Amino acid sequence: MMSESEECVVSFEGFGEVRVRVGLSILGAAQLGRAPQGSACGGVCACSTCHVYVKEGAHLLSELEDEENDVLDKAFDVRANSRLGCQAKLARPGRVVVALSRESVDAYYNEHPGERGH
Repeated sequence: MMSESEECVVSFEGFGEVRVRVGLSILGAAQLGRAPQGSACGGVCACSTCHVYVKEGAHLLSELEDEENDVLDKAFDVRANSRLGCQAKLARPGRVVVALSRESVDAYYNEHPGERGH
């Protein structure tokens, strides 16, 4: 059992929420919570299919690094609150609310066609 001092709650708008340990990425949280977040490159910052919008709790995440910023330039509909789920780590305990980008959800269902409609 995790104590509240070492956990985060990540809420995926429209797809539920999950409690995870500090240090996990948003992508890792999505996988544990079964949220449909794409990861065509396997989470190594080589594509933009894990693109999310951080609606709340951005201050709880790791800093945006140059490599992530460069890959975000390739994503669709990038906004001020955009992050790559594979690179945005939960650095501090608390609650983070994210919206999965259309690109990410579409990529997930292309990667997992059997999951569509579940």
